[in-house]
Parts: sequence; structure tokens; C-alpha cells
Amino acid sequence: MICFKAENGNIFVVLWLSGYFDCYTNRILDKFKGWHCEKLTNVCQLIQGKVVVHGAEEVLVRSKNEVFDVLDRGAARRQIAETELNASSSRSHTLLSIIMEMKDKGLSEFSKEETMKIGKLNLIDLAGSENISRSGASDRRAREAGNINQSLLTLGRVINALVEGKSHIPYRESKLTRLLQDSLGGQTKTSIIATISLQHDDIEETISTLEYARRAKKIMNKPEVNQRKLRRVVLKEILDENVKLRRGLIACREKIGVYLPQDTY
Repeated sequence: MICFKAENGNIFVVLWLSGYFDCYTNRILDKFKGWHCEKLTNVCQLIQGKVVVHGAEEVLVRSKNEVFDVLDRGAARRQIAETELNASSSRSHTLLSIIMEMKDKGLSEFSKEETMKIGKLNLIDLAGSENISRSGASDRRAREAGNINQSLLTLGRVINALVEGKSHIPYRESKLTRLLQDSLGGQTKTSIIATISLQHDDIEETISTLEYARRAKKIMNKPEVNQRKLRRVVLKEILDENVKLRRGLIACREKIGVYLPQDTY
């Protein structure tokens, strides 16, 4: 956990790494859980409009050097391989999720109570589409390329559905689009960086990438500014959620049915 103290002594900002995943052959791998990247099966559930990966591990860090160490270890675990087009070709998509919490004890309207604002930053590195005939991929590498291309096609369908305003958005068709669900068409501010080649031989890939980015740029998100909340209000929300989960667990253990909170009954 990294803590920053503002000059006025009243504002504290806390950051923690809440998830570091690889999306490899349409599986979610937790890069925090050892060299072999534990596979997560119960993933991408929507809770209060946000995508949550169940079973994901969080890592506490106490300095920027520890952050860079975690990122370096995670990067070393990424699935890469050599092809005829790229000596270090990415065989997976990667997502790093960072939570930022700001505590303020100096607001005049809440001078006796601590207020909080919580934000989330997702950093996604997409593997590029691959022409198997040009890359020379075969067997396992060809299957990896096929999965990469399929997930990008699904992402393209999601982008097209959002741009065209369709009622059904196919988020569930791949793990990648489920991970990106709250970044596409939601309440977040999203930026995209397209990497292209200046080589004439790569003109088809360059045009395809630019067209992909042009379509994604047309998505209309509705970003919302994080509202300040009293610390006691945030704690009450956490406790209420804990009570709901405990009741649901008891109902499952005793096999007396499924517990439904009053607001979702």
C-alpha cells in the first residue's frame, strides 16, 4: 500500500493493486498467484454495476519500488513467443487494476468527520491481431493466434453494438469483453492508444488498427465524478453488503433456498 500525505496535512491518498490478469486462450490467469498464474473460473461478476473477478488476489505495496517490482514480475509471467513477424509476440491480453482512495479530514462542512473518495484505474494491453500465414504460427501458437483474433473480433462486435445503440451488447461472449465491460459504454473515462507500423508490408494491419480505433472513439461513455462520502457511510455500506453475503451463505449451507435482499426481491 502506498500512502501520500498532502502539504496541508489533511489529505491522504492510498493506492493498492487490486488485480493483475492475463486473458490467455479465453481464460483469466491471476499473475499475483505465483509463476504458473492460477486459473480463475468464477470470474467477471457484476456487483453494483462493477465487474469483479472473484478469487483474485490483491497485493499490498509500501513504496514505488515495490510497485515496479510487482509490475516487473508480472511482465515476466506474460505469455510471449517468437514468430516470424515478432521476436516477442504477446500471446495474451493483460489488465492491471489500481484502486485509489482519498481521505480528507480538512473539509469545513465535515470538519469533525473524515470523508472519502474512491476511484479505479484499469490499464489494458491488448495483444495484436495476427495473420497466421504471415507469422508462421503452427500448432499451439496457431491456436493462441486464433483465440487472440476471436477475442478481438468479439470486442469489435461489442464496440459496433455500442456505437449503433443496440439493446443487446455481447459482453458475455468472451472473458476479455467481460473484463472491459465497465470501461466500454459505462460510467468511466476511457482512452485508447493504437500502435501502428510504418512499414508498407504492414499496411493492412495499420488500416485495420486505425479503423478499430475510429470505431471505438465513437462510443459514448457517461463518466461521473466520484462523490465524497462520509467514512461512516462507506463503512455502513460495507457492513450491509457483508450481512447480505452471510445470509446468502447460511441459506446455501442449510439448503433452505436462496436469500434475496429486500431491494432485489
